Amino acid sequence: MNTTTSKSSLEPQNSLKNRVAIIGASGYGGIQSVSLLKDHPYFKLTFLGGNSSVGKRWNNLFPFLRLNSDPIIENAETEIISKKADYVILSLPNGLASQLVPSLLERGLRVIDLSADYRYRSLDKWCEVYVNEASKWNRKDHDLCQEAVYGLTEWHTSNISKARIVSCPGCFPTASLLPLLPFLKQGLIEYEGIIIDAKTGTSGGGRTPKESMLLSESSESISPYGVVGHRHTSEIEQLASEISGQNIQVQFTPHLVPMVRGLLSTVYGRLRDPGLTAEDSRTVLETVYRNQPHIDILPVGVYPATKWVRQTNKAMLSVQVDQRTGRIVLMSAIDNLIKGQAGQGIQNLNLMAGLEQYTGLLSSTFYP
Repeated sequence: MNTTTSKSSLEPQNSLKNRVAIIGASGYGGIQSVSLLKDHPYFKLTFLGGNSSVGKRWNNLFPFLRLNSDPIIENAETEIISKKADYVILSLPNGLASQLVPSLLERGLRVIDLSADYRYRSLDKWCEVYVNEASKWNRKDHDLCQEAVYGLTEWHTSNISKARIVSCPGCFPTASLLPLLPFLKQGLIEYEGIIIDAKTGTSGGGRTPKESMLLSESSESISPYGVVGHRHTSEIEQLASEISGQNIQVQFTPHLVPMVRGLLSTVYGRLRDPGLTAEDSRTVLETVYRNQPHIDILPVGVYPATKWVRQTNKAMLSVQVDQRTGRIVLMSAIDNLIKGQAGQGIQNLNLMAGLEQYTGLLSSTFYP
């Protein structure tokens, strides 16, 4: 793990390479990326790509997020993109990014992918988990799956700064792995019996209409989904296994709650040393994340709320120990669209350009 920023200076490595294209700009991840880059001190938005929105003016589609240039949404043709951009953020449905990435890399662009296409080291594993997408898209890019850097920023800082392609984690893995990995790395918890219970807002389902996301369906209700075999389970297990050096399996259950944005993850594990206290455990988190100002470690007895991180790139972590059961309880709150998606993408983009990783990202919450 590398918890230091790539450069002490805020000057990019090459100030000429600051043009950014966003493909899938009209989805939630794309809109959030535009919002974060709109006033970024170094990057310039030079290309917006889409599908159903092609040919439309940005300001007509999103008058609440006006751009001075009022660009037209264009087809995602790699030859055109390569002439207008140095970096590309892909906010696309799973499977589609893989159809663009090889050509983009061949043309010398560097890619930040917000989908799941390159989160797995093995293409075979991706095909196993994303069965429907694998049947639709013919992929042969085994080498790119191995090359892509998994973009959990605080844990892969050095590799991200040098990468051609960074695959940003899902929102559930981000929230769950941040508090869990320090204890796995130091062997402080048992490798078996890890349980993750997580809740997310409806924006996690994307902008495409879905029956379960309708107001009349989700309001005044909470419901589990993907109880066994949720796609993010294997993604969590992959990095947990790499960090621990052991084969890790977790029991992961997500829940949909009636709010637009926010994600709360609660992780349960069994302590190896029953004498480890909550204060000891908090010290572990503080030590690991001491150079990460966007990760807040809360005092013992203070538990995170999603409202506290809303509209920010922050993660708030808390820990408690149940001496009676010998279990540790790890809690994490993030904004699923920022730290869980677009914000972490910009964090990685900053590193790739040689900037301080939090450049242009908010850390102050709009409260209440």
